[in-house]
Amino acid sequence: MSEIEEIKKESWFKKLFWPIFLSIGLSSLIFGIIFILGLIGFLSLFSDEPLELEPNTILHLKLDGPIREVSNTELDPMTFSLNAQIGLSDILYGLDQAAKDKNVKGLFIDIGDIDCGMATAEELRQGIAKFKKSGKFVLAYNSGEYVSQKAYYISSVANETYAFPNSVFEWKGLGGEVVFLKGLLDKLDVELEVIRGTDNDFKSAVEPYFRKSMSDSSRVQVERYLNSIWSVYLSEVSKSRKISRDSLSEYAESLSVRNAKDAMSLKLIDGTKYRDEIENILMKKTKVKEVKDLVFFEFNKYCKKIFIENQELVDVSEPDIAVIVAEGDISVDGSGMSSTEICKYFSDVRNNKDIKAVVFRVNSPGGSALASEEIWREVALTNKTKPVVVSMGDLAASGGYYVSTAASRIFANPSTISGSIGVFGVIPYTGKMFENKLGIEFDYASTNSHSVFSLNKKLSDEELQITQEEVDNIYQLFLKRVADGRGMTVEEVHKIARGRVWTGEDALEKGLVDELGGLNEAITYTIKKIGSNRGDLIYYPKVKENKLESFIEMIDEEESAGLKSNSILNHPYLKEIGVTVQKIEALKGIQMRLPYDVKIN
Repeated sequence: MSEIEEIKKESWFKKLFWPIFLSIGLSSLIFGIIFILGLIGFLSLFSDEPLELEPNTILHLKLDGPIREVSNTELDPMTFSLNAQIGLSDILYGLDQAAKDKNVKGLFIDIGDIDCGMATAEELRQGIAKFKKSGKFVLAYNSGEYVSQKAYYISSVANETYAFPNSVFEWKGLGGEVVFLKGLLDKLDVELEVIRGTDNDFKSAVEPYFRKSMSDSSRVQVERYLNSIWSVYLSEVSKSRKISRDSLSEYAESLSVRNAKDAMSLKLIDGTKYRDEIENILMKKTKVKEVKDLVFFEFNKYCKKIFIENQELVDVSEPDIAVIVAEGDISVDGSGMSSTEICKYFSDVRNNKDIKAVVFRVNSPGGSALASEEIWREVALTNKTKPVVVSMGDLAASGGYYVSTAASRIFANPSTISGSIGVFGVIPYTGKMFENKLGIEFDYASTNSHSVFSLNKKLSDEELQITQEEVDNIYQLFLKRVADGRGMTVEEVHKIARGRVWTGEDALEKGLVDELGGLNEAITYTIKKIGSNRGDLIYYPKVKENKLESFIEMIDEEESAGLKSNSILNHPYLKEIGVTVQKIEALKGIQMRLPYDVKIN
């Protein structure tokens, strides 16, 4: 091919390629814009009308799975389905409004494998009890193969409580399990330099790394908070079911309750029923003759819808109280309790002249010391201009307690796990593992004695001492924050600190909190505190209706079947290990964390 022909070919390609490419790209862009606008218009059809129930409606509250502080819905792109977690705030608001709704006849609680802390269970129970005072019926049905103590605790407050005839029934008291890794680390030749605040012997989160069993200090505090929570549990069940505490305790000690029939014979429940028999009871309560005439409405959808409607109205009507909800591990950035987000919420609220007070809902085991200090600073600045009232959830310990100390008043549930005033640091040494297991060795060159900090280089005695001093400095700052916030001396705080965990009841006795109560009690107090006639609450993070979610929820109602993976990766223990590894990878700097990650059964 001649040079002239090649030039002509190249010129022809340039003339055709770019116009075709640009026209296709422009067409795709225009089509995409039209599609998105059309989808938005289509989805707007699903959510604009206010919710109104039919007369004689039974609200169906299904408690199966996790209950968190804030509602969260995620779209699974593989199955185009929604993974929804209902928020405690939504549930409590929904129960309050349902009690006033003339079309709501009663509440049907369908309880399966519930996942929440004991303090959350307490608040749910209180919300249901408050609804019951409206005179509307509450019927609870433990419908799973296994009735946990937590599920029963919630259901026992109902007017009538039933269980599936063949269900296993748990009644054995509370216990927790701690995994110790010392033996594994020894086999791997991994050493961990553990630095706790001086006298922080109760700060036992690090014990699994250098011990093979619980220390005396650790056992004392764990048994104390388990017994405290169990005492609250027995008292509440005893009151609801009119069975003495001693009898309930004896049933647990002797394992007298093993299945639903045992529970019925000892009057823990009102009977064992199949679902059709439950429907017959509901028919009598609503005075209908056929099952098809029963009017059910999903409670989660009800409370979510009216909560969003309320927040959208409040957002444009100058709310006078802000409720800032914070949950999860504390970090500067992350999916849990992010100081970046929480600090922005406080800054916005502080600069909003209409907002007169803040309720700060804290549910956290702690985390980064730096992020905790950032949040503490924003709470302190806000409390100077408008009162900040803390409401503690399942956990408000270590860094979770630290961020609460600058508030003007602190509420905790009796079963809230709080305190853990202490700090620690963990520095792994992996050099021996690489050398002994893989034959890899390391050498160093530096300008100064301490220039190289590496996981493969062991800290010198001097470096360890410096690290210990820094940890102690942060512990002293923690003590001062508590002393200033609680009107105590540093010495008085140290006596009840040292990393020790306290339940809400014990924390009240020790002066670490001001009152026992949940989120509703904290809000009621705040409304009275500022003399509000309206009590309009705006929640942060702000909630808005997602119209795509509404559309998919409508589809889900039509198609209840879904695909579930049987992969070994979905085994609960492997999932839990994966979550733990992610948390460890996210740890940075000196930590203010709850000593344990214990599940109470």
